[in-house]
Amino acid sequence: MKNSFKLILLSSMFILSAPKQSLAAEVELDRVAAVVNSGVVLESEVKDLINSITLQAKKNNQTLPSDRALRIQVMDKLINDAIIAQLGERMGVQVSDAQLDETLANLARENNQSLESFRQALVADGLVYEKYRESVRNELISGEVRRASLRRRIYISPQEITNLMDVMKEQTSADVEYRLGHILIEFPNNPKQADISAAKVRAETVLELLENGSDFTNIAMTSSGGSNALEGGDLGWKTINEMPTLFSEIVAGQEKGSVFGPIRTGLGFSIVKLVDVRGRQVVEIEEVKASHILIKPSIILSEAKAEALLQSFVDQLNAGEADFAELAKEHSEGPTSVRGGDLGWSEPSKYDPAFSEALASLDIDEVHKPFRSSFGWHIAKLTGRRTLDATEQMNENRVYQLLYNRKFGMEGARWIKELRDEAYIEIIETGKK
Repeated sequence: MKNSFKLILLSSMFILSAPKQSLAAEVELDRVAAVVNSGVVLESEVKDLINSITLQAKKNNQTLPSDRALRIQVMDKLINDAIIAQLGERMGVQVSDAQLDETLANLARENNQSLESFRQALVADGLVYEKYRESVRNELISGEVRRASLRRRIYISPQEITNLMDVMKEQTSADVEYRLGHILIEFPNNPKQADISAAKVRAETVLELLENGSDFTNIAMTSSGGSNALEGGDLGWKTINEMPTLFSEIVAGQEKGSVFGPIRTGLGFSIVKLVDVRGRQVVEIEEVKASHILIKPSIILSEAKAEALLQSFVDQLNAGEADFAELAKEHSEGPTSVRGGDLGWSEPSKYDPAFSEALASLDIDEVHKPFRSSFGWHIAKLTGRRTLDATEQMNENRVYQLLYNRKFGMEGARWIKELRDEAYIEIIETGKK
Protein backbone atom coordinates (compact mmCIF):
# COMPACT_ATOMS: atom_id res chain seq x y z
CA MET A 1 0.00 0.00 0.00
CA LYS A 2 2.80 2.41 0.84
CA ASN A 3 4.35 1.86 -2.60
CA SER A 4 0.98 2.41 -4.27
CA PHE A 5 0.63 5.71 -2.45
CA LYS A 6 4.11 6.83 -3.60
CA LEU A 7 3.42 5.85 -7.20
CA ILE A 8 0.17 7.78 -7.23
CA LEU A 9 1.85 10.87 -5.77
CA LEU A 10 4.61 10.64 -8.40
CA SER A 11 2.02 10.24 -11.14
CA SER A 12 0.19 13.32 -9.87
CA MET A 13 3.43 15.35 -9.88
CA PHE A 14 4.14 14.26 -13.45
CA ILE A 15 0.67 15.32 -14.63
CA LEU A 16 0.95 18.70 -12.90
CA SER A 17 4.31 19.37 -14.54
CA ALA A 18 3.21 18.25 -18.03
CA PRO A 19 2.66 20.80 -20.82
CA LYS A 20 -0.85 22.26 -21.08
CA GLN A 21 -1.51 20.73 -24.47
CA SER A 22 -1.12 17.23 -23.03
CA LEU A 23 -3.86 17.74 -20.42
CA ALA A 24 -6.62 17.07 -22.92
CA ALA A 25 -5.26 13.57 -23.41
CA GLU A 26 -5.20 12.68 -19.68
CA VAL A 27 -6.80 9.41 -18.69
CA GLU A 28 -7.21 8.76 -14.97
CA LEU A 29 -5.94 5.24 -14.33
CA ASP A 30 -6.73 5.22 -10.62
CA ARG A 31 -6.97 7.52 -7.64
CA VAL A 32 -6.83 7.46 -3.87
CA ALA A 33 -10.26 6.96 -2.29
CA ALA A 34 -9.00 7.03 1.31
CA VAL A 35 -5.77 7.40 3.26
CA VAL A 36 -5.49 4.88 6.11
CA ASN A 37 -2.45 5.48 8.32
CA SER A 38 0.51 5.03 5.94
CA GLY A 39 -1.51 3.18 3.31
CA VAL A 40 -4.34 3.91 0.91
CA VAL A 41 -7.61 2.50 -0.39
CA LEU A 42 -7.75 2.91 -4.17
CA GLU A 43 -10.82 3.85 -6.18
CA SER A 44 -10.36 0.66 -8.23
CA GLU A 45 -10.73 -1.40 -5.03
CA VAL A 46 -13.97 0.43 -4.20
CA LYS A 47 -15.36 -0.14 -7.69
CA ASP A 48 -14.35 -3.82 -7.70
CA LEU A 49 -16.18 -4.51 -4.43
CA ILE A 50 -19.26 -2.55 -5.49
CA ASN A 51 -19.34 -4.49 -8.78
CA SER A 52 -19.01 -7.80 -6.89
CA ILE A 53 -21.86 -6.92 -4.51
CA THR A 54 -24.06 -5.71 -7.40
CA LEU A 55 -23.42 -8.93 -9.32
CA GLN A 56 -24.33 -11.05 -6.27
CA ALA A 57 -27.47 -8.97 -5.66
CA LYS A 58 -28.64 -9.54 -9.24
CA LYS A 59 -28.11 -13.28 -8.85
CA ASN A 60 -30.23 -13.29 -5.68
CA ASN A 61 -32.88 -10.87 -7.05
CA GLN A 62 -32.00 -8.56 -4.17
CA THR A 63 -32.52 -4.81 -4.24
CA LEU A 64 -29.62 -2.57 -3.27
CA PRO A 65 -29.57 0.76 -1.45
CA SER A 66 -28.63 3.99 -3.21
CA ASP A 67 -25.20 4.22 -4.81
CA ARG A 68 -24.06 6.66 -2.12
CA ALA A 69 -25.25 4.44 0.78
CA LEU A 70 -23.61 1.37 -0.77
CA ARG A 71 -20.36 3.26 -1.33
CA ILE A 72 -20.27 4.34 2.34
CA GLN A 73 -20.60 0.72 3.53
CA VAL A 74 -18.02 -0.50 0.99
CA MET A 75 -15.57 2.22 2.08
CA ASP A 76 -16.07 1.21 5.73
CA LYS A 77 -15.24 -2.41 4.93
CA LEU A 78 -12.17 -1.56 2.85
CA ILE A 79 -10.86 0.82 5.53
CA ASN A 80 -11.30 -1.93 8.14
CA ASP A 81 -9.53 -4.37 5.81
CA ALA A 82 -6.63 -1.94 5.34
CA ILE A 83 -6.24 -1.42 9.10
CA ILE A 84 -6.25 -5.19 9.74
CA ALA A 85 -3.80 -5.80 6.86
CA GLN A 86 -1.41 -3.25 8.34
CA LEU A 87 -1.70 -4.94 11.74
CA GLY A 88 -1.01 -8.26 10.04
CA GLU A 89 2.19 -6.84 8.53
CA ARG A 90 3.36 -5.72 11.97
CA MET A 91 2.52 -9.15 13.41
CA GLY A 92 4.36 -10.89 10.58
CA VAL A 93 1.30 -12.84 9.40
CA GLN A 94 1.89 -14.22 5.90
CA VAL A 95 0.07 -16.49 3.48
CA SER A 96 2.40 -18.11 0.96
CA ASP A 97 1.45 -18.86 -2.64
CA ALA A 98 1.40 -22.57 -1.75
CA GLN A 99 -1.08 -21.98 1.10
CA LEU A 100 -3.19 -19.80 -1.16
CA ASP A 101 -3.23 -22.41 -3.94
CA GLU A 102 -4.29 -25.05 -1.43
CA THR A 103 -7.15 -22.84 -0.18
CA LEU A 104 -8.38 -22.19 -3.73
CA ALA A 105 -8.19 -25.91 -4.52
CA ASN A 106 -10.33 -26.61 -1.44
CA LEU A 107 -12.86 -23.96 -2.50
CA ALA A 108 -13.05 -25.60 -5.91
CA ARG A 109 -13.58 -29.03 -4.33
CA GLU A 110 -16.39 -27.65 -2.15
CA ASN A 111 -18.09 -26.53 -5.37
CA ASN A 112 -17.48 -29.95 -6.99
CA GLN A 113 -15.17 -28.35 -9.56
CA SER A 114 -11.59 -28.60 -10.67
CA LEU A 115 -9.48 -25.53 -9.97
CA GLU A 116 -9.52 -24.63 -13.67
CA SER A 117 -13.33 -24.90 -13.99
CA PHE A 118 -13.66 -22.91 -10.75
CA ARG A 119 -11.46 -20.18 -12.26
CA GLN A 120 -13.49 -20.18 -15.48
CA ALA A 121 -16.75 -19.86 -13.51
CA LEU A 122 -15.40 -16.81 -11.70
CA VAL A 123 -14.31 -15.22 -14.98
CA ALA A 124 -17.73 -15.99 -16.50
CA ASP A 125 -19.28 -14.11 -13.56
CA GLY A 126 -17.27 -11.05 -14.55
CA LEU A 127 -14.53 -11.36 -11.90
CA VAL A 128 -10.82 -10.96 -12.58
CA TYR A 129 -9.27 -14.19 -11.28
CA GLU A 130 -5.98 -12.61 -10.20
CA LYS A 131 -7.84 -10.02 -8.11
CA TYR A 132 -10.10 -12.72 -6.64
CA ARG A 133 -7.02 -14.77 -5.76
CA GLU A 134 -5.45 -11.85 -3.88
CA SER A 135 -8.74 -11.10 -2.13
CA VAL A 136 -8.73 -14.68 -0.79
CA ARG A 137 -5.16 -14.17 0.45
CA ASN A 138 -6.23 -10.96 2.19
CA GLU A 139 -9.21 -12.71 3.82
CA LEU A 140 -6.94 -15.48 5.13
CA ILE A 141 -4.55 -12.92 6.62
CA SER A 142 -7.45 -10.89 8.06
CA GLY A 143 -8.97 -14.00 9.65
CA GLU A 144 -5.70 -15.00 11.28
CA VAL A 145 -5.06 -11.47 12.60
CA ARG A 146 -8.61 -11.30 13.97
CA ARG A 147 -8.40 -14.71 15.66
CA ALA A 148 -4.96 -14.02 17.16
CA SER A 149 -6.03 -10.60 18.46
CA LEU A 150 -9.36 -11.69 19.91
CA ARG A 151 -8.02 -14.87 21.50
CA ARG A 152 -6.27 -12.71 24.08
CA ARG A 153 -9.40 -10.66 24.79
CA ILE A 154 -11.92 -13.44 25.39
CA TYR A 155 -12.09 -15.21 28.75
CA ILE A 156 -14.57 -17.97 29.55
CA SER A 157 -14.76 -19.13 33.15
CA PRO A 158 -15.39 -22.74 34.22
CA GLN A 159 -18.59 -21.50 35.88
CA GLU A 160 -19.94 -20.16 32.56
CA ILE A 161 -19.37 -23.57 30.98
CA THR A 162 -21.11 -25.37 33.84
CA ASN A 163 -24.07 -22.96 33.77
CA LEU A 164 -24.65 -23.35 30.03
CA MET A 165 -24.35 -27.14 30.20
CA ASP A 166 -27.02 -27.18 32.93
CA VAL A 167 -29.31 -24.93 30.85
CA MET A 168 -28.86 -27.05 27.72
CA LYS A 169 -29.84 -30.23 29.56
CA GLU A 170 -33.21 -28.69 30.45
CA GLN A 171 -33.97 -27.01 27.13
CA THR A 172 -36.98 -27.99 25.05
CA SER A 173 -36.06 -25.72 22.11
CA ALA A 174 -32.65 -27.24 21.41
CA ASP A 175 -33.92 -28.72 18.11
CA VAL A 176 -34.96 -25.34 16.66
CA GLU A 177 -32.79 -23.04 14.56
CA TYR A 178 -33.44 -19.38 13.88
CA ARG A 179 -32.24 -17.24 11.00
CA LEU A 180 -31.71 -13.68 12.18
CA GLY A 181 -31.23 -10.32 10.51
CA HIS A 182 -29.43 -7.61 12.46
CA ILE A 183 -29.15 -3.84 12.20
CA LEU A 184 -26.78 -2.05 14.56
CA ILE A 185 -27.11 1.69 15.18
CA GLU A 186 -23.67 2.33 16.64
CA PHE A 187 -22.64 4.57 19.50
CA PRO A 188 -19.61 6.79 18.88
CA ASN A 189 -16.49 6.20 20.94
CA ASN A 190 -17.01 7.16 24.63
CA PRO A 191 -20.66 8.17 24.05
CA LYS A 192 -22.30 10.89 26.10
CA GLN A 193 -25.98 10.81 27.01
CA ALA A 194 -26.80 13.03 24.03
CA ASP A 195 -25.06 10.50 21.70
CA ILE A 196 -27.05 7.62 23.21
CA SER A 197 -30.32 9.54 22.87
CA ALA A 198 -29.54 10.41 19.23
CA ALA A 199 -28.73 6.77 18.44
CA LYS A 200 -32.02 5.67 20.00
CA VAL A 201 -33.95 8.16 17.88
CA ARG A 202 -32.24 6.79 14.75
CA ALA A 203 -33.00 3.21 15.82
CA GLU A 204 -36.67 4.05 16.42
CA THR A 205 -36.82 5.71 12.99
CA VAL A 206 -35.40 2.56 11.38
CA LEU A 207 -37.89 0.41 13.31
CA GLU A 208 -40.76 2.61 12.12
CA LEU A 209 -39.61 2.25 8.50
CA LEU A 210 -39.52 -1.54 8.89
CA GLU A 211 -42.98 -1.62 10.45
CA ASN A 212 -44.24 0.38 7.48
CA GLY A 213 -42.98 -2.25 5.05
CA SER A 214 -39.45 -1.14 4.16
CA ASP A 215 -37.03 -3.90 3.11
CA PHE A 216 -34.89 -5.11 6.04
CA THR A 217 -31.93 -6.12 3.86
CA ASN A 218 -31.86 -2.78 2.10
CA ILE A 219 -32.00 -0.78 5.33
CA ALA A 220 -29.29 -2.96 6.91
CA MET A 221 -26.99 -2.23 3.98
CA THR A 222 -27.81 1.47 4.25
CA SER A 223 -27.83 2.09 8.01
CA SER A 224 -26.20 -0.75 9.96
CA GLY A 225 -22.82 -0.39 11.61
CA GLY A 226 -22.56 -4.16 12.10
CA SER A 227 -19.97 -6.36 10.42
CA ASN A 228 -22.70 -8.10 8.38
CA ALA A 229 -24.11 -4.89 6.88
CA LEU A 230 -22.99 -5.69 3.31
CA GLU A 231 -24.73 -9.08 3.62
CA GLY A 232 -27.97 -7.28 4.47
CA GLY A 233 -27.48 -7.92 8.19
CA ASP A 234 -27.80 -11.70 7.75
CA LEU A 235 -26.45 -13.56 10.81
CA GLY A 236 -27.24 -16.99 9.35
CA TRP A 237 -28.85 -19.96 11.13
CA LYS A 238 -28.28 -20.24 14.87
CA THR A 239 -29.68 -22.20 17.78
CA ILE A 240 -30.75 -20.39 20.93
CA ASN A 241 -27.38 -21.22 22.50
CA GLU A 242 -25.33 -19.91 19.57
CA MET A 243 -26.80 -16.40 19.46
CA PRO A 244 -26.12 -13.51 21.86
CA THR A 245 -28.06 -13.91 25.12
CA LEU A 246 -29.98 -10.65 24.59
CA PHE A 247 -31.25 -11.96 21.25
CA SER A 248 -32.06 -15.47 22.48
CA GLU A 249 -34.31 -14.08 25.20
CA ILE A 250 -36.59 -12.31 22.72
CA VAL A 251 -36.80 -14.63 19.69
CA ALA A 252 -37.60 -17.97 21.36
CA GLY A 253 -41.13 -19.04 20.46
CA GLN A 254 -41.78 -16.02 18.18
CA GLU A 255 -43.16 -16.17 14.64
CA LYS A 256 -40.96 -15.66 11.61
CA GLY A 257 -41.08 -12.14 10.21
CA SER A 258 -41.20 -10.60 13.70
CA VAL A 259 -38.98 -7.55 14.28
CA PHE A 260 -37.67 -6.64 17.75
CA GLY A 261 -35.92 -3.61 19.17
CA PRO A 262 -34.34 -1.28 19.79
CA ILE A 263 -32.20 -3.47 22.07
CA ARG A 264 -29.43 -1.61 23.84
CA THR A 265 -26.02 -3.31 23.91
CA GLY A 266 -22.54 -2.07 24.69
CA LEU A 267 -22.06 -1.12 21.02
CA GLY A 268 -25.33 0.65 20.29
CA PHE A 269 -28.98 -0.17 19.62
CA SER A 270 -29.78 -3.42 17.82
CA ILE A 271 -32.83 -4.20 15.72
CA VAL A 272 -33.36 -7.91 15.11
CA LYS A 273 -35.61 -9.66 12.59
CA LEU A 274 -36.58 -13.32 12.88
CA VAL A 275 -36.23 -14.12 9.19
CA ASP A 276 -37.07 -17.83 9.40
CA VAL A 277 -37.39 -20.81 11.75
CA ARG A 278 -36.64 -24.48 11.06
CA GLY A 279 -36.05 -27.77 12.79
CA ARG A 280 -32.43 -28.20 13.68
CA GLN A 281 -30.38 -29.71 10.89
CA VAL A 282 -28.23 -32.74 11.58
CA VAL A 283 -24.70 -31.41 11.45
CA GLU A 284 -21.86 -33.81 10.86
CA ILE A 285 -18.38 -32.65 11.71
CA GLU A 286 -15.08 -34.14 10.69
CA GLU A 287 -12.37 -34.61 13.26
CA VAL A 288 -8.77 -35.36 12.41
CA LYS A 289 -5.97 -36.93 14.40
CA ALA A 290 -2.55 -35.62 13.50
CA SER A 291 1.04 -35.16 14.61
CA HIS A 292 3.39 -32.37 13.68
CA ILE A 293 6.90 -31.03 14.02
CA LEU A 294 7.26 -27.27 14.45
CA ILE A 295 10.44 -25.31 13.71
CA LYS A 296 10.42 -21.58 14.47
CA PRO A 297 12.69 -19.35 12.38
CA SER A 298 14.98 -17.05 14.34
CA ILE A 299 17.98 -14.76 13.94
CA ILE A 300 20.15 -17.89 13.91
CA LEU A 301 17.82 -20.09 11.83
CA SER A 302 16.50 -18.45 8.65
CA GLU A 303 13.18 -19.22 6.97
CA ALA A 304 14.95 -21.11 4.20
CA LYS A 305 17.02 -23.20 6.63
CA ALA A 306 13.95 -24.04 8.74
CA GLU A 307 12.13 -25.25 5.62
CA ALA A 308 15.19 -27.22 4.45
CA LEU A 309 15.59 -28.89 7.85
CA LEU A 310 12.00 -30.09 7.79
CA GLN A 311 12.36 -31.30 4.20
CA SER A 312 15.33 -33.42 5.31
CA PHE A 313 13.05 -35.01 7.94
CA VAL A 314 10.43 -35.74 5.25
CA ASP A 315 13.10 -37.37 3.09
CA GLN A 316 14.22 -39.55 6.03
CA LEU A 317 10.62 -40.55 6.79
CA ASN A 318 9.84 -41.42 3.17
CA ALA A 319 13.01 -43.52 3.00
CA GLY A 320 12.03 -45.37 6.20
CA GLU A 321 15.15 -44.10 7.98
CA ALA A 322 13.40 -42.26 10.81
CA ASP A 323 10.33 -42.37 13.09
CA PHE A 324 8.02 -39.33 13.13
CA ALA A 325 7.45 -39.39 16.91
CA GLU A 326 11.16 -39.64 17.67
CA LEU A 327 11.96 -36.75 15.31
CA ALA A 328 9.24 -34.66 16.99
CA LYS A 329 10.58 -35.41 20.47
CA GLU A 330 14.08 -34.40 19.44
CA HIS A 331 13.42 -31.39 17.21
CA SER A 332 9.88 -29.96 17.53
CA GLU A 333 9.51 -26.64 19.35
CA GLY A 334 5.80 -27.07 20.02
CA PRO A 335 4.34 -28.11 23.40
CA THR A 336 3.35 -31.49 21.90
CA SER A 337 6.97 -32.53 21.35
CA VAL A 338 6.95 -34.61 24.55
CA ARG A 339 4.08 -36.63 23.04
CA GLY A 340 5.92 -37.19 19.77
CA GLY A 341 4.04 -34.29 18.17
CA ASP A 342 0.63 -35.94 18.75
CA LEU A 343 -2.18 -33.35 18.59
CA GLY A 344 -4.99 -35.79 19.37
CA TRP A 345 -8.49 -35.56 17.84
CA SER A 346 -9.72 -32.12 16.84
CA GLU A 347 -11.90 -30.28 14.31
CA PRO A 348 -9.64 -28.93 11.54
CA SER A 349 -11.18 -25.46 11.96
CA LYS A 350 -9.54 -25.18 15.38
CA TYR A 351 -6.12 -25.06 13.75
CA ASP A 352 -4.31 -22.27 11.92
CA PRO A 353 -5.82 -22.09 8.38
CA ALA A 354 -2.55 -23.18 6.75
CA PHE A 355 -2.39 -26.20 9.07
CA SER A 356 -6.02 -27.27 8.52
CA GLU A 357 -5.62 -26.93 4.75
CA ALA A 358 -2.48 -29.07 4.81
CA LEU A 359 -4.31 -31.82 6.73
CA ALA A 360 -7.26 -31.66 4.30
CA SER A 361 -4.97 -32.68 1.44
CA LEU A 362 -3.50 -35.76 3.20
CA ASP A 363 -4.38 -39.44 3.19
CA ILE A 364 -4.04 -41.45 6.41
CA ASP A 365 -0.37 -41.90 7.44
CA GLU A 366 0.79 -39.46 4.75
CA VAL A 367 3.28 -36.70 5.69
CA HIS A 368 2.85 -33.21 4.26
CA LYS A 369 5.82 -31.35 2.80
CA PRO A 370 7.05 -28.34 4.85
CA PHE A 371 4.56 -25.45 5.05
CA ARG A 372 4.44 -22.09 6.82
CA SER A 373 1.78 -21.07 9.36
CA SER A 374 1.63 -18.04 11.64
CA PHE A 375 3.53 -20.11 14.25
CA GLY A 376 6.46 -21.16 12.08
CA TRP A 377 7.37 -24.02 9.71
CA HIS A 378 5.70 -27.44 10.07
CA ILE A 379 5.52 -30.89 8.69
CA ALA A 380 2.35 -32.78 9.59
CA LYS A 381 1.27 -36.41 9.54
CA LEU A 382 -2.41 -37.38 9.37
CA THR A 383 -3.02 -40.45 11.55
CA GLY A 384 -6.84 -40.57 11.62
CA ARG A 385 -10.07 -39.07 10.30
CA ARG A 386 -13.60 -39.58 11.62
CA THR A 387 -17.09 -38.08 11.29
CA LEU A 388 -19.28 -37.25 14.29
CA ASP A 389 -22.88 -36.05 14.67
CA ALA A 390 -22.32 -32.61 16.17
CA THR A 391 -25.98 -32.27 17.17
CA GLU A 392 -25.54 -35.14 19.61
CA GLN A 393 -22.32 -33.86 21.10
CA MET A 394 -22.54 -31.83 24.28
CA ASN A 395 -19.31 -31.76 26.16
CA GLU A 396 -17.22 -29.06 27.76
CA ASN A 397 -15.24 -28.38 24.59
CA ARG A 398 -18.39 -27.82 22.52
CA VAL A 399 -20.01 -25.65 25.20
CA TYR A 400 -16.78 -23.66 25.42
CA GLN A 401 -16.92 -23.12 21.64
CA LEU A 402 -20.54 -21.93 21.84
CA LEU A 403 -19.62 -19.39 24.49
CA TYR A 404 -16.50 -18.36 22.59
CA ASN A 405 -18.48 -17.77 19.38
CA ARG A 406 -21.04 -15.69 21.30
CA LYS A 407 -18.32 -13.42 22.65
CA PHE A 408 -16.26 -13.39 19.46
CA GLY A 409 -18.80 -11.32 17.50
CA MET A 410 -19.29 -8.68 20.19
CA GLU A 411 -15.59 -8.47 21.09
CA GLY A 412 -14.65 -8.37 17.41
CA ALA A 413 -16.85 -5.30 16.91
CA ARG A 414 -15.22 -3.58 19.90
CA TRP A 415 -11.75 -4.50 18.64
CA ILE A 416 -12.20 -3.05 15.14
CA LYS A 417 -13.81 0.06 16.64
CA GLU A 418 -10.74 0.58 18.85
CA LEU A 419 -8.41 0.09 15.88
CA ARG A 420 -10.35 2.65 13.85
CA ASP A 421 -10.33 5.15 16.71
CA GLU A 422 -6.52 4.89 16.88
CA ALA A 423 -6.01 5.11 13.10
CA TYR A 424 -5.52 8.12 10.85
CA ILE A 425 -8.32 7.95 8.26
CA GLU A 426 -9.01 10.52 5.55
CA ILE A 427 -11.69 9.84 2.94
CA ILE A 428 -11.04 11.64 -0.36
CA GLU A 429 -14.42 12.66 -1.73
CA THR A 430 -15.15 11.92 -5.40
CA GLY A 431 -14.47 14.92 -7.57
CA LYS A 432 -11.93 16.50 -5.21
CA LYS A 433 -8.46 17.12 -6.55
